[in-house]
Order: sequence, then structure tokens, then C-alpha cells
Amino acid sequence: MFERVYTPYENAFKGERRKVNTIKVGILGYGLSGSVFHAPLLAVLDEYHISKIMTSRTEEVKRDFPDADVVHELEQITNDPDIELVIVTTPSGLHYEHAMACIQAGKHIVLEKPMTATAEEGKQLKKAADEKGVLLSVYHNRRWDNDFLTIKKLIADGSLEDINTYLVSYDRYKPEIQARWREKEGAATGTLYDLGSHIIDQALHLFGMPKAVTANVMAQRENAEAVDYFHLIMDYGKRQAILYGGSIVPANGPRYQIHGQHSSFIKYGIDGQEDALRAGKKPESDSWGADDPEFYGQLTTVHGTDKKTETIPSVNGSYLTYYRKLAESIREGAALPVTADEGMNVIRIIEAAMKSSEEKRTISLGQ
Repeated sequence: MFERVYTPYENAFKGERRKVNTIKVGILGYGLSGSVFHAPLLAVLDEYHISKIMTSRTEEVKRDFPDADVVHELEQITNDPDIELVIVTTPSGLHYEHAMACIQAGKHIVLEKPMTATAEEGKQLKKAADEKGVLLSVYHNRRWDNDFLTIKKLIADGSLEDINTYLVSYDRYKPEIQARWREKEGAATGTLYDLGSHIIDQALHLFGMPKAVTANVMAQRENAEAVDYFHLIMDYGKRQAILYGGSIVPANGPRYQIHGQHSSFIKYGIDGQEDALRAGKKPESDSWGADDPEFYGQLTTVHGTDKKTETIPSVNGSYLTYYRKLAESIREGAALPVTADEGMNVIRIIEAAMKSSEEKRTISLGQ
């Protein structure tokens, strides 16, 4: 459907062909998400060109992308026939409104996670995208963290099998309330939507939808307006996925603790791509996404009376993979790196977790 057919002239002049076939991009928002997690990746990929950015941060855009137009109205992007892809990085409560407007204008969409405030909003966006024949994807970039890629490798090669307990933490030490939208009361704010969506997506990616969710969701910090602590159990029968995160954690324990019938994998630390991007670095070398050897995970295996523990070098992380795959989806009709349905399922789990916490009961998902 989206396959590009090249003319003989384009095939003869490949450098010029790349310019002709570049995906022109509009970005909504240039806060942390737009300026750190999206724009720097697009900047190093020949498949994309950032044409317009809707933001009030004109000076920052002109410093980073001098040839990009800064606009202040959504219509300046939706009405531009040259823009094929719009990346929505505005506050989560605005995702539905902004994405719907872009879909109706015939643009492909990348939604920063969380996809929407409600699963119903996600369903409506998917329906509209299908009717318009445009692509809709959600940026769950932490599928390409070095730790998670390492876990996927261990599962694929049989080093981790018959998993019965899957524990993941996403803790931070931010005891003081900050004046930012994520910490205000409102649609899709708080750490369950912000950080929890990452590790929920990872669990769903590995195991699919659970049978039920049991959760405790709350605000622990004094004067907090939004959720800053969550603990949820995704029930897969014998297998239990336990995901939790807090904002008052001065010292972190293991990020991953995975236990199977004959093996366990324990991993400390967190992928460093975010810190590197925040520091202004770009993914331009083979060492990008490499883990600090200090934080390599430990795999313990038991066979009879033999017990062995070995250090497992981490697979390099690669947020670039998301956008490389997306370009293949747009130009060649390849599968999306993250689908709208996958983004919606994350919101379904969040909604079930909040309901479970409020009603003090387990919420069945009808599986």
C-alpha cells in the first residue's frame, strides 16, 4: 500500500533519490520528549527530514534545527501537503485531539507514550486511521533498551525458560514536587502513565495480555496531585508479572528479577540512552546503547546439583531501530514497530490497575 516505485532516473541517481524519497516530518511539541527522544534520532537518519515543529520554544529549535520552520498553530502542519508523518509529543491529555486532527488530514502518526488517556480514545484513533489509510504507531522506545533486548535474547536462546516470576521496577528519587504537567492532576498524568507504561508494554510484548490485574496505585509524596507510586500484578496463571515504581527511592535495587524453572536473571542499572540524549549526544557510533559492564546481568542456572552463575554482557540498546522500522512501514508496507492495538493494550492495563486500586479487588480482563 505504501510501497515506493522508483523511476529509472531515480534508480540511476541514488543520492538524489534519497532526497526525493525522504519522509518529511512535523513534530508537535519540543519539550523533553520532542527535543530528546525524537528529534535527535531523526537527525541522524537519512530517511527523515524535520520540516516543521509546533512549539513556543523558537530559540531552541533554531539552535538545533536551523532549517526547520517553527509554527504555533496545528493547522500549519495539518494543512502542509508535504508533511507525511506527524510526531505527537504534546502533553498526554492532548494526544487524542492532536492525533485525530492529523489523521483526518491524512498524516501518518507517531504518538509518544502513553498513547491516550483512555483505551476508548485509542480505539477511536485506530478506527479513524484505518478509515483514512494512514499508519498509527506508539513510541514505546524502551523495547529497545539494552537490558530488555538482553532479556529477549536469553528467552529466545532458551537460557530463560518456563518463567514463573517476572519482577520489574522503575524507581526514581524525586522527593520534591516539580511544577510540570506530568505531576499535576489531570488526564494521563502521574508515574503509572509516564513510567509504568514502559514496563507494562515490555511485559505485554513478552507475554501478551494477562488474565487479570491487581494493583495498588497512590500518591506517596506530601502534596502530590498525581500518582507517584504503583505496584501491579499481571496474572498469567502460573506466571506472575510484578511491576512497580516509586518516586522516593534513594537507592535502587535490581531493575529486573526473572525466575524460571531452572534459571534466574538479575539485572541492576538502567539503559543509558536517555542520559546520553539528554547530554546532547547523538546515536552515531557503534558503541551507542552499550551498557556499563558494571551493570551486566547475572544468569544463574541449576541442573540437578550443579549451580552456575555467569555474567551476561548486555546487547546494545538502539532507539534508532524504532524509526528505521517505521520508515520501512511507511515506504515498504512492513509491519509497524509498535501497533495501535499494542498501545491500546497498555492503556487497558493502566485502566484496570486504577480500577483495582480504587475498588480494592482484582480486575478480570476476560481472557
